[in-house]
Amino acid sequence: METTTIKVGGMSCGGCVKSVTGVLSALDGVTKAEVSLEQAQAVVEFDAAKLSRAQLAQVIEDAGFDAS
Repeated sequence: METTTIKVGGMSCGGCVKSVTGVLSALDGVTKAEVSLEQAQAVVEFDAAKLSRAQLAQVIEDAGFDAS
């Protein structure tokens, strides 16, 4: 398992945090996703054999947020 931190822009409330957490948690290979509104980031634990960091960022962007 690998852990990565992705900066997430565009979140303004708890609903945004829930949305980002939901799209990340739904991915096959993600074992844990902790999203912080205050720190504007997502800390994701994932199986690097199934997913890449770029794929995680793309899912966040597809949900309507900025990821870097």
